[in-house]
Amino acid sequence: MHDVAARAGVSHITVSRVLNDYPSIRPETRDRVLAAIAELGYRRNLAARALVTSRTRAIGVLSPEVAQHGPASSVLAVERAAREHGYHPLVTAAAVEHDASVAALGFLLDQAVEALVVIAPHETVLAAIRDLDIRVPLVTLQAPDRPTGVGVDQSAGARLAAEHLLGLGHTHVQLLSGPEGYLEATARRQGVLAALDDASVVPGPELRGDWSAASGFAVAAEIEASTTAVIAANDQMAIGLIAGLADAGRDVPSQVSVVGFDDIPEAEYQRPALTTVQQDFELVGRRAVEALLARIAPDPDAPPVEAVIAPRLVVRASTAVPRSVTPRRE
Repeated sequence: MHDVAARAGVSHITVSRVLNDYPSIRPETRDRVLAAIAELGYRRNLAARALVTSRTRAIGVLSPEVAQHGPASSVLAVERAAREHGYHPLVTAAAVEHDASVAALGFLLDQAVEALVVIAPHETVLAAIRDLDIRVPLVTLQAPDRPTGVGVDQSAGARLAAEHLLGLGHTHVQLLSGPEGYLEATARRQGVLAALDDASVVPGPELRGDWSAASGFAVAAEIEASTTAVIAANDQMAIGLIAGLADAGRDVPSQVSVVGFDDIPEAEYQRPALTTVQQDFELVGRRAVEALLARIAPDPDAPPVEAVIAPRLVVRASTAVPRSVTPRRE
């Protein structure tokens, strides 16, 4: 900083004020300081600054080591929202295992982050959080029903999917669930089964995948001959299922309707275009950061952050009235 001050012909206090956007600095002085910074390639020592101010303005983000649309979109949304509020996101990934999650959370806490966002897809990640003495504000994604949770109502989204099929007249429905222990898979399963139970519809044998298109493709052979609709717990499995049904000679949607979950970018361009449940990941990221900021610097006059976000059903071409049902005339 002293080198910058000497090059610009000002005091180091003036340089500090320019770096911290003090409004009282004359424009020509600011320009000289910024030019000196550029010429010298000066970068602030954030660690030293943190020692002085006791602030790092860093938000730690823990993401699972998975190549899935939901977690990846959530990380990007949190990063954008954090930067908009003047915070620096520090992102690390860990396997969906207890010890790996504990180690990753410990790493973030060692960086003196002011808050944490944890994308918690599985019970083991929540257990890791409980096992640590975390004293900074914390928000978990994918578990909006938990005390620190922010996210889309997964059960309500699955109910939308089931009610859509019931409204078309489907009574022979199978569920392709996600892997056991995953919070979203559990919530979506509960939503589907509750909607079917309310309509007195007994579901066919439940199928299970691992979130991948390959697992959806593999279970296509297990879809019963009487089944007219399948609800897949995510879009990738739904896309794989449609391909598997096509190979088996069963047309979607004239013979089997298929609904997915997430509304990934490819869903609209799948053929047939996929009916699915949309999650607003951008809004999830904004709400997560807003919830953290409300805990970092509480404002008694600010309205509470709405932690649970409503999903939206997007109806496309992969669902239709079953052949045994005559469409209603409008």
